[in-house]
Amino acid sequence: MAEVPRILIVEDQANTAEMLTSYFRAQGYDVTSVGWGKDALASVEKATPDLIILDIRLPDIDGYEVCRRLRTQWRTRHIPVIFLTERRGRGDKLMGLELGAVDYITKPFDIQELRLRVRNALRHSSMGRLSHPITGLPAASLSDERLRELLTCPDWVVLSVGLRGLRKFAEAYGFVARDDVVRAVALMLSHVVSESRDPDAFVGHLDDTNFFAVIAPDRVKQVQQALTVRLKEAMAFFYPCADWEARQASSNAKLPHLDVTTGVLRPPARSFSSLEDLKQAIIMAQRAD
Repeated sequence: MAEVPRILIVEDQANTAEMLTSYFRAQGYDVTSVGWGKDALASVEKATPDLIILDIRLPDIDGYEVCRRLRTQWRTRHIPVIFLTERRGRGDKLMGLELGAVDYITKPFDIQELRLRVRNALRHSSMGRLSHPITGLPAASLSDERLRELLTCPDWVVLSVGLRGLRKFAEAYGFVARDDVVRAVALMLSHVVSESRDPDAFVGHLDDTNFFAVIAPDRVKQVQQALTVRLKEAMAFFYPCADWEARQASSNAKLPHLDVTTGVLRPPARSFSSLEDLKQAIIMAQRAD
């Protein structure tokens, strides 16, 4: 979970949405509010929240359908959902809990009680989310912990790996296909690092589209070269077979361009002043190679 937890509020009643947004921002959360179910799904695709407060009665698709769709994707299936609704029936509550919601609160509600339930859900989620929901690699908290060690260590090398073009790829083939690409690249990176026989190597996420591997300095080039070969061989399998074959047969056939870039970062003469500076330098290393 991010240092400042992100909450998405899905509520079509403007007064309630504004009150919840103001209240939770005052509690120190990063809050986004939308009033439609489809807007909620679009918002989650742009930035994954740490928790969703979800009304059931919405102008387009209802909250049950929003939750159902979230649970069908690897990247979103573990997001805690708290239903906040006027529906008080036992059947309504059972349906919400059956869909995987962590809580079901009816209106009118006690804002202090909601605050505590949000806090508890976030704490429980942060303890359980030590791995990335798509790739299974160490999540941000563990990755940041490993990177902080580099700030005071003089001898290290990081292999940086970045995925480019995923947004247009997802627009063409869907977010499930996009997640499959992310998972495949992470798996290939993990495999080549494992084959390097470096017992202290670490592979993790910088974010959803950038990975890194801390490797022994004398093995990083070997890992980078092996990864480049495998990515080149795998690229055809990321696209539907018919589309790939059409592109091979004619340059006029357009495909959303996917690119995986790599780079190597070594300790600079001057140490990094912060974790964020180090992470930015790892991403920038992809452009330097």
